Amino acid sequence: MRMNRPTLAAALATVILLSGCQKQEEQAAPAFPPSAVAVFTTASETLPITNELPGRITATRVAEVRPRVSGIVVERVFQQGSKVKEGDVLYRIDPAPFQVQVERAEATLRRAKAVHLQAEQKAARQEALKKANVVAAQQFDDATALLAQADADVAIAEAGLAAAKLDLQYANVTAPITGQIGRALITEGALVSANSSENLATIQQLDPLYADFTQSATDLIRLRKALEDGQMMSADLEAEVQLILDDGTTYEHKGKLLFSEAAVDATTGQVTLRGEFPNPDGDLLPGMYVRVLVQQGVEKDAITVPQQAVQRNNAGQSQVYVVAADKKVEFRNVTLGRTVGTRWQVTTGLKPGEKVIVEGFQKIGPGAPVEPTDWDPNAKPVTEAAQTTAAAEEKPAEATK
Repeated sequence: MRMNRPTLAAALATVILLSGCQKQEEQAAPAFPPSAVAVFTTASETLPITNELPGRITATRVAEVRPRVSGIVVERVFQQGSKVKEGDVLYRIDPAPFQVQVERAEATLRRAKAVHLQAEQKAARQEALKKANVVAAQQFDDATALLAQADADVAIAEAGLAAAKLDLQYANVTAPITGQIGRALITEGALVSANSSENLATIQQLDPLYADFTQSATDLIRLRKALEDGQMMSADLEAEVQLILDDGTTYEHKGKLLFSEAAVDATTGQVTLRGEFPNPDGDLLPGMYVRVLVQQGVEKDAITVPQQAVQRNNAGQSQVYVVAADKKVEFRNVTLGRTVGTRWQVTTGLKPGEKVIVEGFQKIGPGAPVEPTDWDPNAKPVTEAAQTTAAAEEKPAEATK
């Protein structure tokens, strides 16, 4: 079937007309506006190097209560689990045998003093006779020697009396330190001996307390090398340390770092460090497992970004979106260091002053134009804010209909 010339001309005119209308529509169609994104501007900062290390709570002082004399325990004075002060009486050993020893020593001392008096009087008479040339020199020398012997006997008797009184005093078993006493390990009527290794009770000083924690020797060497190379600054010698309890809560009182061991444990390769913490409310107990946060240095010129700004590809490579100077998005591979609160430390891949996208990833890609605004961590996300604005704009439009 052949078309005549007028029909063909009309068809061509129609095609040309439709094509022109389509071009006009394409030219009239508005371009999509740049996506709104929230950005975080990187900056150099000084970060404390804080390590979280495992540790155990230990008492600052531990004393085992032991008898100094042998005898029968007649009374337990303390209440188990209570606080005791240094010098408080804890047990009483039968004092009768020691009282007898004191009385015997006192009698011995009186006898020694009587003999001394007699020797002193005889020596005085011999000295007077010697001056008058009535007595021989030998008799005077014998009297002088007896007086010296009497002096020694008196000194021995006085020492014996002091020892007897000391044993009588030790019949009262007292607390060697101030602290919290545990359970009684013996009862009344038990025979205790000064020469045995028997322990009557244990007292622990619980305020303040120690936290002994360990760190890898490799990490310590790395920190010291970084300090020597000038990559970081040393923390204060009395750096503050903080405890995280076994349930994840943070202990309200901060402590101080006391020292680190000068040797490495051959079996574990760890170095032991010790911190001291106040314990006024008795919340900490010896043997508790804790995590210790200790500041061991300060890193200079560090760069951090919010954690939600970091993306990962299928290979696990960390990446961020960066807004370039022309307000277009570019991908950037980064290397992450440690976490600092809710931020990541970026060791390579970013420089100070770059704008890293934190919110608004849904409608962007490499090369996409964006409209950046400063990120406010307390504000609503960009997408949620946009949805709220759109909903607010739709309600008046519906009302006019």
